Amino acid sequence: MTSAEAATWYFKKAARIMDVGERIETLLATPLRTVSVQVSIELDNGEIRTFKGYRVQHDNARGPMKGGLRFHPEVNDDEVLGLASLMTWKTAVVNLPYGGAKGGIQCNPADLSVKELERLTRKFVDQIHDVIGPTRDIPGPDMNTNPQVMAWIMDQYSRYHGHSPAVVTGKPIDLYGSRGREAATARGLLYVCREILRDIGQQLSGTRFAIQGFGNVGSHAARLFHEDGGKVVAVSDVHGGVMNPKGLDVPALFEHVKKNGTVRGFPGGAPCRNEDVLTADCDVLVPAAIGGVITKQVAAEVRARIVLEGANGPSTPEADEVFEQRGVLVVPDILANAGGVTVSYFEWVQNMQHVTWDEERVNGELERVMKEAYEKVGQISRSRKLPLRTSAYVLAIGRVGKATVLRGI
Repeated sequence: MTSAEAATWYFKKAARIMDVGERIETLLATPLRTVSVQVSIELDNGEIRTFKGYRVQHDNARGPMKGGLRFHPEVNDDEVLGLASLMTWKTAVVNLPYGGAKGGIQCNPADLSVKELERLTRKFVDQIHDVIGPTRDIPGPDMNTNPQVMAWIMDQYSRYHGHSPAVVTGKPIDLYGSRGREAATARGLLYVCREILRDIGQQLSGTRFAIQGFGNVGSHAARLFHEDGGKVVAVSDVHGGVMNPKGLDVPALFEHVKKNGTVRGFPGGAPCRNEDVLTADCDVLVPAAIGGVITKQVAAEVRARIVLEGANGPSTPEADEVFEQRGVLVVPDILANAGGVTVSYFEWVQNMQHVTWDEERVNGELERVMKEAYEKVGQISRSRKLPLRTSAYVLAIGRVGKATVLRGI
């Protein structure tokens, strides 16, 4: 099942429970606009190379569209469509005045120099600048993109439309970015995890975590859980993993990664495969890498009591059914990892109002938003006896559907 098919499956499951009707279901599922472009640049060696770029704008009923831009060899129109729809539901779950969008360029950043990446980014903006903007569609960082890429986007867009820092979020602090943005997704995971554990009568201190993926989300999650007294027993990245049932020395692990570029070879634990982390003996599993990694077969072997989705779409619908049958509590991506887009919203607000918030305010507002969203989803789950994922979709579809009807079809 593709990412778009999985997103549609979850949406339809909730929409039919709500009995919204076939026409409204089709209206809410159909993207507003799909943009596909050919981006040709000159490489450093003089060769001309063409890349495929995409931007899918899914829904704008609740406000300008928001979604990341990823650079990856497997980016395609189907994947971007699925992720754009996820952003519509995610922003609605945390009640941000946004709709959903997503974009990407089919490339391998590891094969490109910094100058080539800059040319590629700017040329992509040349081709989509007329369909994005601070009140239309606001890109942000995603897989293999970072504050520098966002700075290039802001600068190139501003060449067409004048000084426009609010066109993109996730920018460097020195170029109108927001404090607290880098760790925001992981910090949102922390806040939701605290609430989940409290509800089942458990404290985060002493709780055992396994984290698959050690990029921006996974690494910050490991640090934050460790600082809050949690025990990180397994981590992995694309090169491999490391496991220690007694708990990894997270600060030492960070030093190892800083020096070697990977968690592999860390002397503070036993080496393991990436997939071993998914089935590690732990209390909370955090899939924080790519989508579709937890299949039906993997779900049957997961030993965690809680799956906290740090990545977008890490669990397939078939895996979700297995978790439901086994009584594994899944905190869905559209709730669990919404901290990133929430602080992106705070950055946009600061840019639009020409003000700057300190990190304490950013983190405090993030905690409030995540707690309120979890409580709303939890109320639906308890009252209607639904899984958290379905409850989150019910909440989101209700908000988007109401806004759509009120604005007029």
